[in-house]
Amino acid sequence: MISKFSTLHHAGGNMNPTVRKTWRTATLWIAAVAMLGLVLAACEKERQQTADGQEVRELVIGLQCDRSGPTQTVGPFLCTGFHDYVKLFNKNQTLGPNVRLRVMEIDHGYNVPRGMEAYERFKEAGAVTVSLYGTPHTYALTPKLTEDKILGTSPGFGNAAAADGNKFPFIFPVAATYWSQGASAVKFVLDKWTGSGKPKIAYIYYDNPAGREPLDVVRSLAKREGFQLQEYAVPPPGIEMRPQVLDIARNYKADWVIAHLFGRAPGVSIKEFARLGFPRDRVISLVWGASESDINVAGWDQAEGYYGLQFAGVGSDHSVINDIKKMYQDEEKDLPKAMEISVYYNRGVFIAALHARAIQLAVEKHGPSVTGEQVRDGMEAITGFDMGGFLPPLTITRDDHEGGGWVKVYQVKGGKWVEASDWIQGYRDVVLKLVSEAGAG
Repeated sequence: MISKFSTLHHAGGNMNPTVRKTWRTATLWIAAVAMLGLVLAACEKERQQTADGQEVRELVIGLQCDRSGPTQTVGPFLCTGFHDYVKLFNKNQTLGPNVRLRVMEIDHGYNVPRGMEAYERFKEAGAVTVSLYGTPHTYALTPKLTEDKILGTSPGFGNAAAADGNKFPFIFPVAATYWSQGASAVKFVLDKWTGSGKPKIAYIYYDNPAGREPLDVVRSLAKREGFQLQEYAVPPPGIEMRPQVLDIARNYKADWVIAHLFGRAPGVSIKEFARLGFPRDRVISLVWGASESDINVAGWDQAEGYYGLQFAGVGSDHSVINDIKKMYQDEEKDLPKAMEISVYYNRGVFIAALHARAIQLAVEKHGPSVTGEQVRDGMEAITGFDMGGFLPPLTITRDDHEGGGWVKVYQVKGGKWVEASDWIQGYRDVVLKLVSEAGAG
């Protein structure tokens, strides 16, 4: 069907000059009004009004999540924690009564093309920061974030070399990278070892870029410290690893296992180690295989003694978590089920808090119309940020986008996770040497 406007346009050539001039003026006016509508709609992304008519500026945070893909054992809990912290932040009017944060979440299903598309939508919405999700996504988006000068975080995953902000100015690990996790796991194992000679360590990992990332540091430490090391790759999706576990327990006869598995794989590995009688108190997992959901899969009795690294507090006995609970109570709402998986929920709170703090510091210095570069500078100005012990004392600088590489070890005991160490750093000299030798982003 041809529209009236189209018919009028084609008929324009038959008009007398006066009518034609009037028609052209009208069409230009219509086009101008349409353009003004688009501009106003774009502005509405950032501005709304309060009930009393005051203008509110919204600063957008892009949140990538996996609620439907292979790491849906993580995403729903972590992303809910992220939303809840930002809601608490806004409720407290931390940026002032007329400035608030808006979280724009997109579920990419742990699919890189969908993650790239999500980023473009965030950019179109004017996002000043992006919370990345997934090591492959971080590698793919690093050039885009750098080009667009938008801060992206990759806490506990991604490219470990991004700890150097001089080389990677817009990527922030903001928590222990895989290199730091691997180094801390080795330190913990060697500190625990009481046998004669050096222990035989098995490294079992999910065979993708994330799983392979810690290999450089673990291999370097094997040469430096003289322990035996065997590597065991588990093909995706990581739900079948009986041959690898059998080899670790019966043939190699490992003294300790460092596990770097995620998704459904950690729970499967714990069941396999239990089935073969390998002591779970000689298995330590990196951060993505150490949640309540992993232990639920294996069974808490089967996982007794199992160790896991964490970069944020576990459980609900933390002031920020209590503040979120009170927020729900004040609204007469039930607490979210996501809180039951405290490891991932709390990490979402942690990640959101760092985004919010970076934006807060930028707004305090420059006002609410902040740029990506100004928020980047705000992140690099964070000092001694620990949220009352919920986090290690994070100090983030241009030279250290990782914040020190701190972790805390927890252990499964009596049906729950309990602390098994203070905040620790492992072989910082080795990690920083690898960072300095790595290429730029």
